[in-house]
Amino acid sequence: MNELKERARTVAVFGAYGHTGRFVVAELLARGFVPVLVGRDQAKLDALAAEHPGLAARQGAADDAASLDRALSGADAVINAAGPFAGTGGPVTEAALRAGIPYVDVAAEIEANLDTFARFGDRAREAGTVVLPAMAFFGGLGDLLATAAIDGWKGAGDWSGGDEVHVAYGLDSWHPTSGTRAAGEVSRRRRGGRHLRFTGGRLTHHDDELRTRKWAFPEPTGVREVFGEFTMADVVTVPSHLDVPEVRTYMAVEAARDLSSPDTPAPVAADEHGRSAQSFVVDVAVVSGSRERSAVASGRDIYAVSAPLAVEAVHRILTGRIRTTGVASAGALFDARDFLRALAPHVTVEFHDRSVPSRLGGA
Repeated sequence: MNELKERARTVAVFGAYGHTGRFVVAELLARGFVPVLVGRDQAKLDALAAEHPGLAARQGAADDAASLDRALSGADAVINAAGPFAGTGGPVTEAALRAGIPYVDVAAEIEANLDTFARFGDRAREAGTVVLPAMAFFGGLGDLLATAAIDGWKGAGDWSGGDEVHVAYGLDSWHPTSGTRAAGEVSRRRRGGRHLRFTGGRLTHHDDELRTRKWAFPEPTGVREVFGEFTMADVVTVPSHLDVPEVRTYMAVEAARDLSSPDTPAPVAADEHGRSAQSFVVDVAVVSGSRERSAVASGRDIYAVSAPLAVEAVHRILTGRIRTTGVASAGALFDARDFLRALAPHVTVEFHDRSVPSRLGGA
């Protein structure tokens, strides 16, 4: 943080007045960055700027390249917090590449993340810059946890390859934002209402009914009912750099039902930081032969926690603490264990070794 105080870095936040965007702006300010507030709606930008005197507010729209260029002028990096990312991801990434600055987004949309890897890998690598999709609760955190678990085995010289990665989301509730609902609808249309799974080393569509099963989360959460193959962005981020043929994600039944109900209200602030009362545990299990190594993260408010994830990523990119350039997931780009430690006190992480079968026996 000291090096950032010596030269305050400017970070454009596209979608700054949105639910997650506001958390990103607050985290940037707390970390000593200078946010630039960017979005389509000038009135909403002006209202947010009135809450943060001295911050620049610049109108920019995904369908107006010139406005994006003006909005990113002079910025050291951009964080895209405006979904649906199927519509904003490409244009804002293009603008970042034109400006020669890193791009980070908080996209949970599987198709949008696939688009980013497919479209921008060569160009970002040739430009020597970083494009980092899914740097958020879904996609980024699970990838960091899986990578950290595997790195633990590698560090002990005890890694011969993995067979499966399981990512179980133990959310006690899920009050979706309007942006989450809109992004989910875009994804459903793009896949024709079908489901996705990552098996045999590739993504496939299917029409199977999602089944419930029991997942034994660490205490105090304990055994919870989850939907199997409730597929999230981890099926893009994890296999983008880890050679694992099976990646499966699970969602607590209560949270999945909240998300699917049109009557579930948006999240409501329950503390002075604007966080909701929602709690979460993410249990990532890497299976190799008869062994299982897990990494477990717990915390509060899936939207709020995306802000320290994205801002820590920008901090590390701008200070050169990266392993590669181009389009890369969090696990490929950073030292996963060190990154997870830096998330305290927002996220608590612990590691476990077990023999298989354990809680995966009913998968």
